[in-house]
Amino acid sequence: MKTTLILSTALAGMAFAATAQEVNVVSWGGAYEVSQVEAYNKPFTAQTGIKANMIAADDPATPLKAQVEAGNVTGDVFDLAMADAIRLCDEGALMEFDPADLPAGADGTPAAEDFVDGSLTDCAVGNIVWGTVIGYDKSKFQGEAPSTVADFFDTAKFPGKRGLPKSPKRTLYLALIADGVPADQIYDTLATPEGVDRAFAKLDTIKGDVIWWEAGAQPMQLLADGEVVMTTVYNGRIFDAMVGEGKPFDVIWDGQYLEINAFVVPKDAPHPEEAVEYVKFATGTQPLADQAKYIAYGPTRKSSAPLVGTYKDGTTEMAPHMPTQPEHLETAVMDDPEFWADHDAELTDRFTSWLAGS
Repeated sequence: MKTTLILSTALAGMAFAATAQEVNVVSWGGAYEVSQVEAYNKPFTAQTGIKANMIAADDPATPLKAQVEAGNVTGDVFDLAMADAIRLCDEGALMEFDPADLPAGADGTPAAEDFVDGSLTDCAVGNIVWGTVIGYDKSKFQGEAPSTVADFFDTAKFPGKRGLPKSPKRTLYLALIADGVPADQIYDTLATPEGVDRAFAKLDTIKGDVIWWEAGAQPMQLLADGEVVMTTVYNGRIFDAMVGEGKPFDVIWDGQYLEINAFVVPKDAPHPEEAVEYVKFATGTQPLADQAKYIAYGPTRKSSAPLVGTYKDGTTEMAPHMPTQPEHLETAVMDDPEFWADHDAELTDRFTSWLAGS
């Protein structure tokens, strides 16, 4: 059975003020964590008196699953990929959220109508829409620069090592796009044995030139160290390197892979009331818009979009760097949690065998 937790904000606020509680938030580290601390944690603590502790993980779903299986849950709020949130909800590990208990948008729109499609589920409240994109080092290309997924796979025209995640989800689709499959036909193609064979055949063409990465910080380090000239990377990470650190990098938006991240609260969270209040606060209109001052991820509330302005430097307009910009969506592939729930195991087995050369 799932557990629905609905709180009275006013009564909860009085209780929190008296007990000075805390909440443990498990997220992804790096520039993303910084954006959450500034946009969510600091104002949340200022408003409620509840201390928000950030805990970094390469993928927060991993410690959440381990804690649930061990019967020793220490995190209160976990930032998960939506596919993991749906899976853990189905397994009965997470609390439910009633959309009516979430704050309305700043324009008065009920929460159930304010969140973009796919970002509000039984046990998860979406916070960002983000993309896996191709990043490259401009200093490595003195003439024509790469601009498409096909260029990523063309090591003759654009020589040098490539970085790819050690994951079928964010790799197989890219191979199919490079092989000419339209973005809106990716899942239909991957659902067939012939389509899977086609993806791996395309990956074969660059297998010897790939450095595989497993954590979000790795591709940027590979690029900065010159170990690769191009790599797939989370769009917020490369934005931070380009704009925040002044690195000579650029983005190829062609064929980006769009995903939604969401906050979840495990059933046995040590501070469940504080956890739910944190989620309600952090996914409000203004906090979601404020996060976009620090990192180029799109807010999941429609009412947040008009409030997104400039980067924390006060001059860089964030809109051109958002994965949800209309021109960036033309060849984008949206994550399909249901497809991966059905096919993840078999495609991961095939991918692992392919990596091992068998």
